[in-house]
Amino acid sequence: MAEPPAESKPLLGPARSDSGGGDCSQALPTCRSVQVGPADTAKWDLCIDQAVVFIEDAMQYRSISHRMDSGSMRLYRWYYSNACQRALNLTIFLILALAFIETPSSFTRTADVRFRSLRWEPPCGLTEAVEGLCLLVFMADVTVKCYLVGRAQFQKNVWLLAYITVLAVSVVDWTVSLGLLCQEPLRVRRLLRPFFLLQNSSMMKKTLKCIRWSLPEMASVGLLLLIHLCLFTVLGVLLFTVGQEDEQQRKERLTYFRDLLEAFTSLLVLLTTANNPDVMMPAYSKNRAYAIFFIVFTLIGSLFLMNLLTAIIYNQFRGYLMKSLQTSLFRRRLGIRAAYEVLCSTTGVGVMPQDFLQVLQKAQLGSSHKQAIMEKVRSFDETLLSADEFQKVFREVDRGVIIEVFLVLDEDVEPRDRDDFVLEILNCAFVLYYLLELLLKVFALGLRGYLSYPSNLFDGFLTSALLVLEVATLAVYQFPHRGWKPEARGLLSMWDMTRLVNMLIVLRFLRIIPSMKLVAVAASTILVLIRNLRAFGGILVVVYYVFAILGINLFRGAIVAPGNSRVLSPSLALTNGSVHCGSFEQLEYWANNFDDFAAALITLWNVMVVNNWQVFLDAYRRYAGRLSQIYFVSWWLVSSVIWVNLFLALLLENFLHRWDPRSHEQPLSGTHVSAELMFREILEEPKEEELMERLRHHPHVQLCR
Repeated sequence: MAEPPAESKPLLGPARSDSGGGDCSQALPTCRSVQVGPADTAKWDLCIDQAVVFIEDAMQYRSISHRMDSGSMRLYRWYYSNACQRALNLTIFLILALAFIETPSSFTRTADVRFRSLRWEPPCGLTEAVEGLCLLVFMADVTVKCYLVGRAQFQKNVWLLAYITVLAVSVVDWTVSLGLLCQEPLRVRRLLRPFFLLQNSSMMKKTLKCIRWSLPEMASVGLLLLIHLCLFTVLGVLLFTVGQEDEQQRKERLTYFRDLLEAFTSLLVLLTTANNPDVMMPAYSKNRAYAIFFIVFTLIGSLFLMNLLTAIIYNQFRGYLMKSLQTSLFRRRLGIRAAYEVLCSTTGVGVMPQDFLQVLQKAQLGSSHKQAIMEKVRSFDETLLSADEFQKVFREVDRGVIIEVFLVLDEDVEPRDRDDFVLEILNCAFVLYYLLELLLKVFALGLRGYLSYPSNLFDGFLTSALLVLEVATLAVYQFPHRGWKPEARGLLSMWDMTRLVNMLIVLRFLRIIPSMKLVAVAASTILVLIRNLRAFGGILVVVYYVFAILGINLFRGAIVAPGNSRVLSPSLALTNGSVHCGSFEQLEYWANNFDDFAAALITLWNVMVVNNWQVFLDAYRRYAGRLSQIYFVSWWLVSSVIWVNLFLALLLENFLHRWDPRSHEQPLSGTHVSAELMFREILEEPKEEELMERLRHHPHVQLCR
């Protein structure tokens, strides 16, 4: 694809000192040319637009390696506008949600095979039409991305190449579905859909890369665990089948050590303590010395090797995460420095505040961020901003503080003994206080400033709901007075409406948390994690989605309603025709199946929790064959071992950082920080030489230095 002619010209300013080399040719116009005519004004407008795009890229940690001519920048800003990104996110949501509607659909009241009614199935072409529209959106998305980065960057971008490949496979598979009238046995594209979620999140890409880099270290501990399991498997089989067996030894062998595979599975489950002490009791009931075997296995496996795995994952992943976050910090500094170079004044020694303010007015930033930055810039008056001052201005973001109290009255008093008059007066007082607080905030901050804080949105919603309920109460029951005992009118009694008011008042108690230092540390840790674990949550969604689709393809219809005795092993069947205590059938786990997408998700969740997951292993071994255990063990490794330990690693790092006295220099309460800001004290600031070297090699702009 041809490069626009405008990109052949230098778009960044000249050197700010006479000693610098590589000055631009006088024949080539620069951003710092004096505006004396329409052409020069157009060049200056182009520079302003470039600075706007660079700042927006910096604030969103985006790469600046994209086209920078005027037409491409208009397309670029439109692509990253809120409306366009929301439309793209909605498209991703729709294509992922199709799994609930497609055959087999999840539109039944229950997933229990005993009570499940005939499910509704969509007609052929309904979901395919929605999916076709989604694929068209993705085609447009990848086309825009490929154009904006340019041919050279596109050929080196693995994610874009994979994006095109996945789209091609999906379109072919979609066409095959229509050609076979939706009767194809396997839809490959369903397994590929989570890729659209992955490629749309830079943080998810970083997280996935960190996981891939950490796998070798995880594999080393995994090998130790495998050796540990194999060793004790052989010892267990030999221990419980030596010599003449008594009844207890025979029960132990038949139940848990029937053969090598059964013994391996039993000990693998014991590694998670899900079947402890059940697996030990038959042998322990015969001889207390047998407990040593199980205790030693648990100590080495669960308490040592599994925790060692957690420590290694924490150490390795933390290092790789820091590298990724360092890259994000470099992107921010690079974007800001690029904007500075564009805006550098004719004197070559700084940026005029009025030029900076002009850029900020056009930039798409959060209103609170923009307001804080602009206030900082105005403080410079007519003083030129140096490169260091320009960078520091953008650190005046992400601040917020909240406080509040609550009241609970007469919680243990019978309704007939409650003083409705006093309670209603207190409710009115609180509602008026909250309303006054809201109005004062709106007056002080302005409506847009008030709405820019999530805490204000929370308070405003509760206050509005309180006001509506209170007005409704007064309209129905009139003004309170002594001895006031109103009867129930309409849908809600006086006390029901008052309880709703009090419940909303209690919710406002959450605002008091930031005012208590130690509680604020713990609470802010949780809130920051919730805000910034979207990447981890996205990875988990991807894994859930893929395993759920695989489970449907492998085990759909495997679990049948009671009465099919062919699936019961002799050890489960009792003389009276019932089933063994603790089995899938006896526990009535019939709703845990893979007959539709929603049921598959719940089944995977129950296995991830690992409580009684040996029941699932045993049931699906009997219903679907022994190879099914590979699927469930793989899911346990990915979800419970890898993902949970990665989550724990980030939780520990964030919590330790929050408890570090050096990190308490900034406000703890109400502070909105990104994943990069969490570890700001650990990350190294990029050197100026590194930033300028990267700018000189920008594929679409030329730095006149």
